[in-house]
Amino acid sequence: MVSFKDVVKDEEILEYIKQSDEVLAALGFTEHGIAHCRLVAELAGQILRDMGYDERECELAQIAGLMHDIGNMVNRKDHAHHGALLARDILIRMNFPPREVAKIVSAIGHHDEETAAVVHPVAAALILADKSDVRRSRVRDRSGENLYTDIHDRVNYAVRKSGLRVIAEERLIRLSIEIDTKVCPMLEYFEIFLERMILSKKVALYLDHSFELLINNTRLL
Repeated sequence: MVSFKDVVKDEEILEYIKQSDEVLAALGFTEHGIAHCRLVAELAGQILRDMGYDERECELAQIAGLMHDIGNMVNRKDHAHHGALLARDILIRMNFPPREVAKIVSAIGHHDEETAAVVHPVAAALILADKSDVRRSRVRDRSGENLYTDIHDRVNYAVRKSGLRVIAEERLIRLSIEIDTKVCPMLEYFEIFLERMILSKKVALYLDHSFELLINNTRLL
């Protein structure tokens, strides 16, 4: 059985993550490299662990999280679908069984909000983990100029702290964010992330949990 530790050391996967991030850097997007992918991987696995899923299902969520953005090296548009097809070939090479290939590939193929769908718990965990990663360190140019012209940079830069956790006893998924409102007002967060938060709420309901968004200790969703 191929483990997450095996996958995270695979040179082809690591190179595709690197190349995908370089493409997005050229296009002016925030960081989508190994830091983002490792964070999404660990969080996706932890979400399912906290809900009591078996360890292999949690590990499949980690693997999907690590590989979810490799399609960006093909094109940003439809990157989820490109990434799913790339991942299929890699997983087959690594001797994953067909059932696990299908589950990881379908999670990757359904993670982008434009075509997202909660097809199974691994896909659900990937969506939640990916959509909750907003942080200052994802901003590439912190010199100041882009913060005035690019709302995505400004919102990410404004985030001092963020964290998503499952509160099992309350059947609640809570995303807590601390924003420096001198950098951007809360309204700008919703301007670019409202669709993601609505999607996260739907995903939580699929998992039989509620979704709660706290910004600066104020419940907004």
